This record gives sequence, C-alpha cells and structure tokens, in this order.
Amino acid sequence: MTIAEINSKFSTKRLNALMVKEFIQMVRDPSSLMIGFGLPLLLMIIYGFGVSLDIEHLRIGLVLEDATPSTFSFANSLINSKYFDVTFAQDRRELEDKMLNGTIRGFAVIPAYFTQFEKGRQHTAPIQVIADGSETNTASFVQNYIRGAWDNWKEQQRLVSGVKRPPSVVPIPRFWYNEQLISRNFLIPGSIALIMALIGTLLTALVVAREWERGTMEALMSSPVHIVEILIGKLIPYFLLGMAAMTLSTCVAIFFYDVPFRGSFLLLAAVSAVFLLTALETGLLISTLSRNQFTASQAAFVFAFLPAFMLSGFIFEIGSMPKAIQFMTLLLPARYFVSSLQTLFLVGNVWSLIAYNLMAMTLIGIGLFVAIARRTVKRLD
Repeated sequence: MTIAEINSKFSTKRLNALMVKEFIQMVRDPSSLMIGFGLPLLLMIIYGFGVSLDIEHLRIGLVLEDATPSTFSFANSLINSKYFDVTFAQDRRELEDKMLNGTIRGFAVIPAYFTQFEKGRQHTAPIQVIADGSETNTASFVQNYIRGAWDNWKEQQRLVSGVKRPPSVVPIPRFWYNEQLISRNFLIPGSIALIMALIGTLLTALVVAREWERGTMEALMSSPVHIVEILIGKLIPYFLLGMAAMTLSTCVAIFFYDVPFRGSFLLLAAVSAVFLLTALETGLLISTLSRNQFTASQAAFVFAFLPAFMLSGFIFEIGSMPKAIQFMTLLLPARYFVSSLQTLFLVGNVWSLIAYNLMAMTLIGIGLFVAIARRTVKRLD
C-alpha cells in the first residue's frame, strides 16, 4: 500500500494517538494552561471592575446665588445622593475653571431670582445645568441625573406643602430583564464572548505556530497522517480546554459578580461549543498563514479580539452602525455569541433567537473548516 493510499483513509487509531500527543503537550506546556485558565480570570476581573456604564459619585458643582431654605433643601438632596460629589461655589466663574481642568464634569446654577419664581408659582424651573460636552456620555449623565434629582425634589416639596392634587399624567416606567439597570449584568456576558474569542484563537494559533518553529510539524507532515486527522486532533484537546475556561468564566459571572442566569445550562453549553469551534478554527487558519508565534498572536488579536469588541454589539449597537458595517457583522461569530449569552443570562431560553444564532455560527464554522482543509497541505514549503 502506497503513502497516498494510506493518506486517503481516515484512521481513528491515528486520530486517538494525535489527541493523546496534544494532551501530553498541553500538560507539559504551562503557556496553554495560562491561556486557558489564567487569562480568563484576569480578563474577567478587568471587565467586571473596569468596564461599567453605571456612574456614581459624579463630580458636579452647585452655585447658590439665591440662599433660601428651598435652595438649601435642593442642595441637601444632591449631597445625600450617591450619584453626586458636590462642590459649592458662590460664583459660577470658579466652577468654570474647575470644569476646564477636569475637576468637575458639570455644574448647576440656581439664580438669584429663584425665589421670585417660587413665590409666583411659575411652571418653568429657573435652574441652569452646564455640562462638559467634550465627553458626551458623561455630559448626558450630568444633565439627566440633575434633572432627575430636581424632579424628585419638586415632588417632595409638593408633598411637604400639602398639595393634594396629583399631576394629570404620572409615568410609571418598568424595565424588563434587567430591572435595576445594572450595566454589569449585560456587560459580563458580553465580555465572556470576547474572552472566549481571544482564548480560542490564541490556543490553536500559538500552539501550531510554535510547532512550526520547533520543527515538530515537519515530522508530523512527513508521517502517513490524513489532513482531517491533523485538524481534528488539534481541535478536540483545545476544545475541551476552552470549554473548561468557559465553565470557569460562567461560574465567576454567576457566583462572584451575581449576574442572573435565567436560561438552560445545556443550551449554554451547546452555544458555547459551536462558538468555541469557530474560534479554534480561526486560530488554525491563522497558523496556516503564519508560522511565527509573534505574528500569530498579533493576527489573533487583530482578526479575533478587535472585531469581537467593536462589531459584536458588546458595547456599540449594531443597528446604529453604517449599513456596510452591519453587513460585515453577519460574518462575525462573536455577534451571535454575544446575543446568545445576553439572552440566556438575562431573558432565558428564547428558542427562535438561539436557534438562529446557532445556525449562523454553525455555517461559519463549516466554512472555516473547509477553508483550513483546503489551505493546509502536507508540504514543507
């Protein structure tokens, strides 16, 4: 039997030997274990504590040009709020300098004619809010938070004054799935998708590139091993390591960060498995193009992590992107994984959405596997 005939037949015996070899190499190589367990923990700590859309202790200023019991009452409502750190001034020019150098993010001015409006029972509230527009999100927070504090204070004043007539319209907001509007509850599931995208790509990209550098890949290519056996033999061991990293990240999210989980763990495992295979295949594809560890690591960061961070809907809404960019996100597995994780954690088993995401990631994974099989040839040039 010729070598070509041997290569044309798939052998489970050779496949098992390849997987045993990869497991032994994984145990002996501390870098793989660091990528699989150390990196997820580090990134979960960074994302859990470093990334937040909730603002507390917002640094603002308050100018009381009209010193009356009512204005002092409003000032106390700001001081006692957990959302503000208040700096008082008698002249707005003092606060303008503080906002210019970044000491405060905005300030409110209660003008000298405030009492006249109060006595005249005017409907227009004579209060000015000035925010630092160089940071648009923070400026919006300043305006909305002070407006909310002002509305709450006016309602308290109405109750204290004994006014019985309620307003004609009373909006009662209700938020589904994340009732307390805690940004961590949807940022942590999204960060798990970023972590798995980076880890899955690095595991195979660096390992195969290191084998090319050490010369062990040449010996493997000269053996009667089928290309499919090589690919599966590389994927399965690091797939199991990646699933262990996913389990660790999920446990940290639920038990350490108290992120609610309302879906099925079996469905979470299925979605994670499909996405992880696409990430591992991306790493294998990178390793076929680059046989250097440094180049492979840079390519994994550029082609796996950055697109997952920018285009997956993790922070930036896909619907607000240009149409061409929205079309590009359809080819990104992280888009479907972020959506699936946030749904499973906060909402539950929405089968129609999960099935669509699973189908999309499966098609992308099949395409990547075919591309790798065509690109990987048993030649040393």
